[in-house]
Amino acid sequence: MPGSTSPGTTAASGSSVATTPTAGGTPGGSSGATPTGVASPLPNPPLWQPGPSEVQPDVKRRAVELVAALGAWPPGGQGVAAARARVAALGLPPALADQAGPLAPPAPEASLEVIDAQYGGILADSASVLVVCRQWTRGPDGSVAGGGCTVDVRLSRSEPRWTVTELHPGEPGPAVPTPSSAVARVFAEPRIELPPGAAADLRSGAVHDSVLEAMLRLAGPYTLSVSVVRSGHPLLVFGTTRPSDHPQGRAFDVWRIDGHPVVDPGTSRALVESFMRDAAAAGSYNVGGPVAIRGAGNQFFTDDTHHDHVHVGFTA
Repeated sequence: MPGSTSPGTTAASGSSVATTPTAGGTPGGSSGATPTGVASPLPNPPLWQPGPSEVQPDVKRRAVELVAALGAWPPGGQGVAAARARVAALGLPPALADQAGPLAPPAPEASLEVIDAQYGGILADSASVLVVCRQWTRGPDGSVAGGGCTVDVRLSRSEPRWTVTELHPGEPGPAVPTPSSAVARVFAEPRIELPPGAAADLRSGAVHDSVLEAMLRLAGPYTLSVSVVRSGHPLLVFGTTRPSDHPQGRAFDVWRIDGHPVVDPGTSRALVESFMRDAAAAGSYNVGGPVAIRGAGNQFFTDDTHHDHVHVGFTA
């Protein structure tokens, strides 16, 4: 993740993430360039795969396959027509390529790494999967730019496999000229790992200081790998009419604690519970995760959606 160490691979979690250095190397996808005429190969990470503890592994696999087909192509494979063909090869509606947005910049070549795939929501017949990406694109002069975003992929149950109905790539918006001091402190903290979309959210100035201060407080006892902050998350709590705290810049999700994926059955439940309790102590009114915690009121919750990450929400 930009601004962090690259995630490793753990067989139990199913994550398969390359350790290839990021082109550009700064949070949010800065550009790095190779000399004109020197075409160094783009990173080629393995495709992320769900692990054995997933609630519905094919849901995540289907979402990741689509995002990889839209966000990576060989030299000369750019353009909507080529993207539609790649989507059709997956047995999905080719028109989904028209919704690729920032996943399909006008570049002659691109590669993509899925950092994590977590649920935005999972019901009996429908789901949202948040595919957290890093992307590299080659310019006409051979330069390589690093970036990425988070994509909300919507799916419905079908036979023989779940199908994708729509996708919503996150667009954080432009960076503010002068980020807050809390943003600068988060970027300077090596124990906070941010993917490109989340880093861009912070730069946009649309994330509340309560979120940033909680990240910093939790970074004392833990290394936290953030998946989603604001962009790329459903506007409503999935399956309800209630607004989510994420698009309002009042929440963040953590997919890995001290290098241990939350979804991994080998990750200590005591570690996850400790993190959830400390998130509440940092000011969160709404902490969700895979562990059922007895607490005052409704401060803690658990469900299938949150078996793979810890949600940390704030009122302001």
